[in-house]
Amino acid sequence: MAEDTSGFELPLLLFAGFRTIIDRLHAELARQGHPDVRPAYGFAMQAIGRGGATASEVGRRLGVSKQAAGKTVDRLEVLGYVERVDDPADARRKLVRLTSHGIDALDRSAAIFEELRAEWAKALGVERLRALEVDLRTVVPPGLFRLDVAGWFGS
Repeated sequence: MAEDTSGFELPLLLFAGFRTIIDRLHAELARQGHPDVRPAYGFAMQAIGRGGATASEVGRRLGVSKQAAGKTVDRLEVLGYVERVDDPADARRKLVRLTSHGIDALDRSAAIFEELRAEWAKALGVERLRALEVDLRTVVPPGLFRLDVAGWFGS
C-alpha cells in the first residue's frame, strides 16, 4: 500500500497522466502523417465536431474569445484540417467544418487512444484500469467533459 501523500499531489499526478497520454498521442499522430497537430488544435477540432460550428460556437465550447477561436481556426484552415463554408441555416454566417484531413486526424486519434488505453491496461491490469475509470466517473461531476482548459488559465 502506498504511503499517504499530500493533497496537492493528486491533481499533479492526474495532470501528469493526462500529459503522458496526450504527448504520446501527438508523437504517434506526427508519425502517422499529422506532424502539425498540437493539443490546442485537437481540442478545437473536437469543439468543431463532425457537424461543424461557427467560430463563436468554437470559442464558447473552448472557453476562449471568438477572436482567439478564430485565430486557431485560421491556423487549422492553413494546415488543411478545416474549411469555412456558408451556413445553410443562415447565409450571413460561416460554418467551420472539418476536411477529410481533419477527420483523418480525429479518426487516427481515436485509434491511438485505444492503443494507449490498452497499454495502461497491460501495465495496471484490466480490472485496476476499469476501477480507476469508475472511480473517476464517481468523483467527476456528470457532463463535465468540457474542452475549456484555456479558461483555467485566464485566456
